[in-house]
Amino acid sequence: SGSCSLPEYGTFTFPAPVMPKGKKTRSTRRVAPAPYPTSARGSAAARRKPANPLIEKRPRNFGIGGDIQPKRDLSRFVKWPRYVRLQRQRAVLYERLKVPPAINQFTQSLDRQTAKAFFRLAHKYRPETKQQKRDRLKSAAERKAEGQEETPSKKPVVLKYGINHITSLIEQKKAQLVAIAHDVDPIEVVVWVPALCRKMQVPYCIVKGKSRLGQLVHKKTATAVALTSVKPEDRNSLNQLVESVKVNFNDRADEIRKHWGGGIMGSKTKARLSKIEKARQREAAQK
Repeated sequence: SGSCSLPEYGTFTFPAPVMPKGKKTRSTRRVAPAPYPTSARGSAAARRKPANPLIEKRPRNFGIGGDIQPKRDLSRFVKWPRYVRLQRQRAVLYERLKVPPAINQFTQSLDRQTAKAFFRLAHKYRPETKQQKRDRLKSAAERKAEGQEETPSKKPVVLKYGINHITSLIEQKKAQLVAIAHDVDPIEVVVWVPALCRKMQVPYCIVKGKSRLGQLVHKKTATAVALTSVKPEDRNSLNQLVESVKVNFNDRADEIRKHWGGGIMGSKTKARLSKIEKARQREAAQK
């Protein structure tokens, strides 16, 4: 209760307010913090140096109109040139579709060590360049103008190239070793050459890269090259190459003829087929 006095009206007494009865609420007291940090985290916070007020913290904002975006690998989103898309699609198709043995044999190329030995040998018998030929003819013309007699020279031992030329060499059995590129396009240009080599019993091999063969004969690309003869000091190297090549290609004719390629499905198709197979196995187990 309370009282209030006014000079004109006297003293007034107010009754004490009556509170409604209800549930008493507990007062939640906060526990006072420990006087010293106990955990390692607290001690690290205590040891942290105070921030320098002169250095303003400016976190980067990568939203629209903010900082430059960090560099990411965007190769998946690149619109590749048409020839890149075509060669990638062709590679996928060669995996998905069933590839007949005549075409599939070009996926089995010469092993690295033997290919290295072949290119080392073939590099010694590169034909002359256009400039070398021009110089040779020029010097011959100068000697002729001076009245000197022409001395007949031996035909040089060089690599033979050109698919028509190599075909005639194989048919005449003059080629001692034939190397065919694995990535000729269209493949129909060379798809019959291995069969012809086997029939005429000419050693042949499939090597990686028409551009590598092209470098040997000073061209951009070459479908195939052939060795007709070598110098006496390289005879042993050629014999070793021929033996290795016969074992890997000529003697495996029946195996190559029966071996189909392709039929390799993608990851999504494999997952779908495995899911169907598991469902079929569950049904069989329930019966």
